[in-house]
This record gives sequence, structure tokens and C-alpha cells, in this order.
Amino acid sequence: MKEIRSSVLACVTSQYDCDRIIKTAKKIADDCGCELRVLSILKPTSNYTTVSDQIEYLYLVSKESGADMTVLFHDDAPSAVAGFVRENNVKRVVTGMHDGGDDSFLVMFNKLAPKTPITMVAKDNMVYSMELCSECMPVGKK
Repeated sequence: MKEIRSSVLACVTSQYDCDRIIKTAKKIADDCGCELRVLSILKPTSNYTTVSDQIEYLYLVSKESGADMTVLFHDDAPSAVAGFVRENNVKRVVTGMHDGGDDSFLVMFNKLAPKTPITMVAKDNMVYSMELCSECMPVGKK
């Protein structure tokens, strides 16, 4: 069985300005010697014309950054991303900012993959990271 190279995962939505997430993830991947992967989760629908130009643009940015872009169609984005992380040796997830809600993507993803470090990129390109602190985890949770 072929071992999958460690990767940094840029999670993007169908917005043009998600290019900042891909570009930041590329820098992180280069710094840690990892492969860059790009993932977008779209809710299943019968009409994707409203997002097709944005997805195409992000696909081109991904290619320019040396990454493939995967698009998955799923109703539960946190669950889909957590599965992708497990299956693809992802060492860090890079996303946009947390929206503050208790049931937001980041809160739900963190519950499903609590050992995956997360980097968030604000619209002004400020970068914030949540690192895993194994010494801080309760006994039996490491």
C-alpha cells in the first residue's frame, strides 16, 4: 500500500476571495514540506450555475499553487472535511474565520477532528492558528 504524503488542506467555499486561503495554505505547506490540497464542499442541488465561475477561479488558483482541488457534494461540511482529513494524511486545515456560532463549521469540525490544528485567514489576510496542546488535554484523550 502506498503511503500518502502529509498535506495541508485549504478548505474553501464558493467565494472568489477564498483565494487568500489557498495562498496562505501554500506558504504553510511549503514551510513544513507538505503537499497542498484544496477542498470545497457544496450542498447537493440541481443547479450549480451560481457558483460555477467562482469554483473555476479557485480551481485555477489551486493549479497555480501546485495543488489539485477536490469538490465534494455533501449536506454536512464538517463531517465531509473530517473524513477527508482522516483519509488523506492532513496535518493542518486552513479555512476562513470562525463566524462565532456554536454550530459553525469550525466548531463542528473541531469536535469531529480535535487533534487537527486549524489556521484561519481573515478577509484582511491576518492569520490565526489554533495549535494542539497535548499537555493540556485531559488524561486518556491524547
